Amino acid sequence: MKKIKDLNYCSLLNLKDTQSAIKFVKETFQKELEKRLNLKRISAPMFVLKSSGLNDGLNGVEEPINFSINGINDQIEIVHSLAKWKRLALKKYNFQPDEGIYTDMNAIRKDENLDFYHSIYVDQWDWEKVITKEQRNLDYLKNTVKKIYQSILFLEKKIVSKYPSLNQELPKQIYFISALKLENMYPNLTRKEREDAICRIHHAVFIYQIGWDLKDGSPHDGRAPDYDDWNLNGDLVLYYSLYDMAFEISSMGIRVNEDSLISQLKKSNQMDKINNFYCQSIVNKCLPLSIGGGIGQSRLCMYMLKKAHIGEVQVSIWKDEDVKKLEENNIYLL
Repeated sequence: MKKIKDLNYCSLLNLKDTQSAIKFVKETFQKELEKRLNLKRISAPMFVLKSSGLNDGLNGVEEPINFSINGINDQIEIVHSLAKWKRLALKKYNFQPDEGIYTDMNAIRKDENLDFYHSIYVDQWDWEKVITKEQRNLDYLKNTVKKIYQSILFLEKKIVSKYPSLNQELPKQIYFISALKLENMYPNLTRKEREDAICRIHHAVFIYQIGWDLKDGSPHDGRAPDYDDWNLNGDLVLYYSLYDMAFEISSMGIRVNEDSLISQLKKSNQMDKINNFYCQSIVNKCLPLSIGGGIGQSRLCMYMLKKAHIGEVQVSIWKDEDVKKLEENNIYLL
């Protein structure tokens, strides 16, 4: 992967055009996604009660920002994402199979390691859709991924038409590969190196079945045990030519049912969670079966606008010395 100092970078859009393009990317993509997945836009929380178990556990080690308020005898947590909350919303609004929701999700992930595409501020489209028992399979997951990818292709075509300097790079089809098969192909590479290698070949890839241990005894990547079914989930990654690397746009999956929830809690030694409100709702079959995920808004803007740093498409906090070094390399943050 190239380092920033080796890029010889100059933004293809000035600051004013960048702001207009960010708006165009977000509005264009969410309308297309809404249409292809049959989703309705709803409002969403910035924080949840700790005792509810509704906060996204991400990789299982990140600590959410928490605080207390007058009159509430519980800790309040800033959301990491809305992976679990959305499933409750589907029930609350009485959505039926093949109907779903999406929302703007804004989060603070204080444990994030900052670099050119990781920020403590996270903005994404969180979406969730009701499915049937018969749709809990790999084919349905792949068909949903294809619809999301077609939305990305539609956006790329529109953005290049509006800003011709942003040339098209994506292939017409997305390539699917399991984490285990990827390990078999590149057993001597690290997880990230495997993603980079497969993306250099296919340019748009969905790596599925992430969470269970591979042959070397560890998973391809960490996954919380209580939202995605590890046999029916994955990451959508695109080849980013600017850095010669795989660039994750979305993590998604078919959600756990009562059986996969228990097996994954046992595997991760987190059976203590089984009694929280969310897990009990799954065990007692009080929530609809669903599929869902998050699609990074700033990530998608960064990719489509061919930016070298995520701070060029969102406002966040960065070290003063890093900002200075970036400016020396023609990278100006918002």
